[in-house]
Amino acid sequence: MLGLWSLHAPYYLLLLALLTTLVFALPIFCMPLVWARLMGWTIPTHRDLAVYFGRCLGAFILILEAMMLRAALTGEAIHVVFEMLVAVAVMMIIVHVYGALRRIQPLSETLEIGFYIGLLLLTLLFWPAT
Repeated sequence: MLGLWSLHAPYYLLLLALLTTLVFALPIFCMPLVWARLMGWTIPTHRDLAVYFGRCLGAFILILEAMMLRAALTGEAIHVVFEMLVAVAVMMIIVHVYGALRRIQPLSETLEIGFYIGLLLLTLLFWPAT
């Protein structure tokens, strides 16, 4: 399974970077509480810390997006980017399963478990050839 579609690895990164930038990175970075409300979170009275953490998370996602874009367009560090995507997917599965088991997150976050499992499988299928 590893690298079954490796020929198309740059196209996968390009599409993934575009979609996740528009759906996750920019909304979380620019308007974290609006994004949180849309995802079903209850917004606390004291919001500064939530905004700060949201913007920090958005900034890190944007860094990964830029690395995916560079790897997709130039091939530079493509293996490192794929390794990072696997790490992100695995860690986000753990985070979302934990939240689901503790019942401390909205349904939208629990449904993201499937998204991250799919991301992990697709990343492995598009793994670039060595």
